[in-house]
Amino acid sequence: MSNNLLQKNCSQRPFLKWAGGKYRLLEKIKSVLPPGNRLIEPFAGAAALFLNTGYKDYWLNDINTDLITLYRQLKTKNKQFIEFAETFFKPENNNDKRYYQLREYFNNCRDRSERSALFLYLNRHSYNGLCRYNKKGQFNAPFGRYKNPCFPKQQLLAFSQKANRVKFTHKNFIEVMQAAKAGDVIYCDPPYIPLTKTANFTHYSQRKFSEEQQQKLAELAQSLAKQNIPVIISNHNTSFTRKLYQAATLKKFTAPRLISCKGNNRQAVKELLAIYGVNK
Repeated sequence: MSNNLLQKNCSQRPFLKWAGGKYRLLEKIKSVLPPGNRLIEPFAGAAALFLNTGYKDYWLNDINTDLITLYRQLKTKNKQFIEFAETFFKPENNNDKRYYQLREYFNNCRDRSERSALFLYLNRHSYNGLCRYNKKGQFNAPFGRYKNPCFPKQQLLAFSQKANRVKFTHKNFIEVMQAAKAGDVIYCDPPYIPLTKTANFTHYSQRKFSEEQQQKLAELAQSLAKQNIPVIISNHNTSFTRKLYQAATLKKFTAPRLISCKGNNRQAVKELLAIYGVNK
C-alpha cells in the first residue's frame, strides 16, 4: 500500500474557523501517519488533515449534524451551493442586529441548503468562530464584530473538488471505528480533556464527551492496532491522558491555542499524539 501523504508546497487552509483545528499541527500529525488506502476521521471537525493528505479515499464523520450536512452540500451541489452561500456575506449582514436575526432563523430552518449556508455565515461572523449550542440544540455563539468577514471561496472550492473521494457520515465514533478494515488508517481528534474545570471545549454539538468515552476511544484504538489497523489520537498532554494512552507510543509537543475567551490570552499548551499500531 502506498499513498502521497504530503502536499508539501501548498498546504490548504480549511474554510471553517474551528476550536482545536489542526491546520497548524499538520506536519506533526503527518509525520506519524502511515500509508494506507483510506483515511478515517471519526471526529472530522474542519477537516484540515483531509485537505492536506493524499489518500485514495476518505471517511469523514462528525457528531455535529450541521457540519456534515454542510460538507454534503459542498459535495453534491458544489459551485451552486458556494454561490448561494456567498449571498449571505454582505455588508448589511455584518452587524449585531442582523446577525442575531439570522442566527434565530438558522435555529428554526429545516431547508438543508439554506441551513448549511447560514451555518457557514455564523461560523465566519461569530465571536472567535465559536460553534456552540445550548441544551435545546440551538446555536448560541455571540456576534464577533469583525470589520470585514471574508467569504472563503477558494477554500470552499478546494474542499468541494476533493469531496467526491469522501464518505460523509453523522454517527457515533464507536460505530465508525468498529467498521474499519484492513488498509484503513484512523486519525482521531476528539474533544480534548479539559485542562481545568472551567476550560471545556466539548459543546460544539448538543452532547458532551465524557471521560468514559475517552476511555472507550483508547480501548478501541488498542484493539484495532492488534488487527493491524493503525490509529493516531490527539489530545492534551496531562497525567490523565498519559495514563489513558499508556499502551501507545506518545509524541509530545507544545501547540498554540487558537481560540480562547480572551483574545490576548492564547498561550501555548502541551499536547500529545497517541500512536497505535504504527512502526516508525
